[in-house]
Amino acid sequence: MSVLQSAPSNIALIKYMGKNENSGNVPTNASLSYTLDHLRTFVRLTKISEAADSWSKLEGPDYEPMNLSDKGQGRFLEHFKMLKKHWNVSDHYLIESANNFPADCGLASSASSFAALTLAAAHVFAPTEDLKSLSELSRRGSGSSCRSMFAPWALWQKEFAEPVELPYAKLIHQVILVENSKKDISSSQAHSLVAESSLFPGRVVRAEKRLIELTSALRARDWRKSFEITWSEFWDMHALFSTSTPPFMYMTSGSMQVLEEVLRQWKQNDDGPLVTMDAGANVHLLWREDQAALASAQDKYWQERFRVISSGSEKNS
Repeated sequence: MSVLQSAPSNIALIKYMGKNENSGNVPTNASLSYTLDHLRTFVRLTKISEAADSWSKLEGPDYEPMNLSDKGQGRFLEHFKMLKKHWNVSDHYLIESANNFPADCGLASSASSFAALTLAAAHVFAPTEDLKSLSELSRRGSGSSCRSMFAPWALWQKEFAEPVELPYAKLIHQVILVENSKKDISSSQAHSLVAESSLFPGRVVRAEKRLIELTSALRARDWRKSFEITWSEFWDMHALFSTSTPPFMYMTSGSMQVLEEVLRQWKQNDDGPLVTMDAGANVHLLWREDQAALASAQDKYWQERFRVISSGSEKNS
């Protein structure tokens, strides 16, 4: 018997970057994310007679090509081992997984992957477990995955995430893939490296202040203020990268091209998208529903230059 479950990615507007040592991914500051329901990881669990769990890629026309490194497979299997121990399970399983979006390119594939694995395991081993508990369990494998348990907005402070009531429940999301090759520095490595940045000591205070300001701006439906806060926040995170020891960067000339166009749009229209970037070169845009015409025009503009994945169209090119 097999069970197939999926979980969405999410994009943080107040970032998770930096975690307490030996804490099981407990963050140094709270983060706020918007759930990207159209970007998903699928996990299939099949009970096997072999003496150990194993991983294989899930094949199908709706999935992106996926090859987990030995380290990535080990991390995934270790999380599954922890879940089995938590629920007193001794049987062994084949774990198959795949995304409907490219992995390792600055999209939160780790978040959706570990959330999907946790949900699949819970479906088999503990079908009555509540989402708060599953969020806490998923966090142990990938910190940001705890936010993927909730939609459309999730707030993660310490051990688990929780839903938060905010306006703009149905935003139009676009991610402009200026780079889809595997990252040289993983997000996990970035968490360790930023602690050496001269800017890191004030990071928690800055992030917590922006969290208060952003939730207030969103509740007031102050879109421009929300844009200004999210813009400052992702630049703050990328400044940590470039001032760490050793310094590293994710931004490319393509990233800058998109960011400059976003600023031009805001100046020209006195309106535009919220914009953010994760630990990668790609740029995320979030539009209000009443901005659909603007979003569509930008979608066409960027598809002539890069690959674009948009809400409701996972395989745009």
